[in-house]
Amino acid sequence: MLPNDPMILLSYVNTKLRDEYDSLAALCEGLDLDEAALRGKLAAAGFVYDAGRNRFA
Repeated sequence: MLPNDPMILLSYVNTKLRDEYDSLAALCEGLDLDEAALRGKLAAAGFVYDAGRNRFA
């Protein structure tokens, strides 16, 4: 289950991307997440995925 708070979600996702997954697609596949929904939730808080850095910022 993902955190509901956007700042905690950001930290959780970026940690997973840094430590376990080489892309957002791999993270979503590994955790069985809807990539568009995850992007949308973080975008609503002002964060976008940077594929070059493999993180949301």
